Amino acid sequence: MAESPAGISSPAADRPTQNFAWSNMFVHPDDDPRSDGNHSEERTILVEYLRDQRLTLELKCADLDAEALARRAVPPSKLSLLGLVRHLAEVERGWFRRTMAGQDAPKLYCSEADPDGDFDGAVGDPEVVAEAWRTWRAEVEFAERFVAESDDLGVTGRHGDGEVSMRELLVHMIEEYARHNGHADLLRELIDGRVGQ
Repeated sequence: MAESPAGISSPAADRPTQNFAWSNMFVHPDDDPRSDGNHSEERTILVEYLRDQRLTLELKCADLDAEALARRAVPPSKLSLLGLVRHLAEVERGWFRRTMAGQDAPKLYCSEADPDGDFDGAVGDPEVVAEAWRTWRAEVEFAERFVAESDDLGVTGRHGDGEVSMRELLVHMIEEYARHNGHADLLRELIDGRVGQ
């Protein structure tokens, strides 16, 4: 067994080879669906940066089967790429449907009995994967439509005992995705060694 810098033993053969090169990126830079930034208007900046973070999540999960998507990080973590997709569907739903639109939209995966249901239920079943992507895309579509139809970034929604503005929420969502895309970077590298983008 090889000894890692953190002192955790793991067989060297179980570790994927890191593959960083332009030829092994998720998409060729010329075909990257994300923006190149360079926006000038506040709404466009916020909407496009969030769109790019959502696209990054999809890129990090691309070309993996159900088993790989459900693969957990390291014990005792429940973190997996599939769990992140399910978690971010919950986050989108909570903020945009419940907080901003005021809808009665029950949680999708989590409950009082299983507060980590988004990660606990992220199992390597193709139907679970397909359902997670359908749900995430539906929540993103709702959020994008809601933002597009809002006249003012200062519009507020109820959150706990206070309010949150659309502007603040968009910044928060960029942060939420960026944080979890950092997790996705490491999870994907652990699965097949792919890094970058």
